[in-house]
Amino acid sequence: MQTYDLIVIGSGPAGQRAAIQGAKCGRRVAVVEAREIVGGACINTGTIPSKTMREAVMHLSGFQFQGIYGVSYHVKDKISMADLGFRVSQVIKTEADVTQAQLARNGVDIINGRAKFLDATHIRVENSRGQADFEAPITIIATGTKPADSPTVPINGRNIMNSDQILAMPQVPRTLIVVGGGVIGVEYACMFAILGVRVILVERRPRLLEFADSEMVEALSYHLRDHRVTMRLNEAVASVEETPDGAVVANLESKKRVVGDALLYAVGRQGNVDELNLSNAGLEADKRGRIVVDAEYRTKVPNIFAVGDVIGFPSLASVSMEQGRIAAATAFGLKIQSNPATYPYGIYTIPEISFTGKTEEQLTEEDVPYEVGVSYYRETARGQIRGDTTGRLKLIFHRETRAILGVHIIGEGASELIHIGQAVMILNGTVNYFVDTVFNYPTLAECYKQAAFNGINKLLRF
Repeated sequence: MQTYDLIVIGSGPAGQRAAIQGAKCGRRVAVVEAREIVGGACINTGTIPSKTMREAVMHLSGFQFQGIYGVSYHVKDKISMADLGFRVSQVIKTEADVTQAQLARNGVDIINGRAKFLDATHIRVENSRGQADFEAPITIIATGTKPADSPTVPINGRNIMNSDQILAMPQVPRTLIVVGGGVIGVEYACMFAILGVRVILVERRPRLLEFADSEMVEALSYHLRDHRVTMRLNEAVASVEETPDGAVVANLESKKRVVGDALLYAVGRQGNVDELNLSNAGLEADKRGRIVVDAEYRTKVPNIFAVGDVIGFPSLASVSMEQGRIAAATAFGLKIQSNPATYPYGIYTIPEISFTGKTEEQLTEEDVPYEVGVSYYRETARGQIRGDTTGRLKLIFHRETRAILGVHIIGEGASELIHIGQAVMILNGTVNYFVDTVFNYPTLAECYKQAAFNGINKLLRF
């Protein structure tokens, strides 16, 4: 039986960072990965494929330049799933190679196979070649999630799919039904709409992306409708069927029928815990496969930690990386300073949405006196040069202390631009920082200065 100081189950973003942090602490570390390729769902089926597909869609459709050259401008007229998949497969291979090299460079052993607990300190790994047992005083569970199933949606991987199967579609459909108005559903709805697909988006809740700022979501909803996306909000799917001619019908609980060439089911994800035998280690998961942890990502069994999507919201690769790092450091007595209140969120819709801090709705509920400053891409020279006139940036700051309470951006580059506001928040800066700072010209970063002036001018009126 081989012995390690730390065994990490899963090689996605959370598992990779946990393993490397453990190795940096001078410990002997192993990663158990069920796939033949490292990287977990992030690299193989989730974040990397979807964001690469988005980039391919933006490039081949010519979308970013249609504001300059007209809506008829395209880099390629007939875009196929093969065109999109070509770029995706290249990026997946490169990212998997990078991850493998990073683990090897840090002396982390990779064990291929499916892990299951024998008890709190012993793990059995099974693969096609047999099985082997391992022992470690510390285990970090980073198994991630898989698309959730529904008894009402018969997934066939052909024209009724989950998000892991989307790139296996034989062709771009003329009409696509997307069930689920969360991050995954909305991102794919945007991509296919830009390709000219007629998208019908079905969501049980009254609005999309309920955790995001309502103004930004309203702006996104406008753009979706502008690209012929039909939104069926406050609607739930009762059943899905395939017709003899190959069409897909979604029967809604309200008795409506929605017909399309294909259907993407993107309602929730389920933790990958079924084969772990958690009970042998004294653990359990909830009905969605999520494991409960404390603020340091320790489970109720002190020597076992859980990180990443398997512990639930926010299920972001960037946050999962940090959770893995914190868990491994904590396990070996190294304290790390990290503040979840300032973590940035990136939603790769078209246009992007990114934010950090609190929303207006949250501050209103907490009775915090705040003011808002808004700026628009179209009012910057860079926005005009890029042909992006739809973006906007919102600064929320305290009326009395002028401390930055939240930054919300919609527009291309939002996920990059957000880090300026995030840095100022972390360093306890105020809105005055943006007024007094000189930004390169022409840049989108100037939006911070314009938003700051807009907000402060509102204060001066009283």
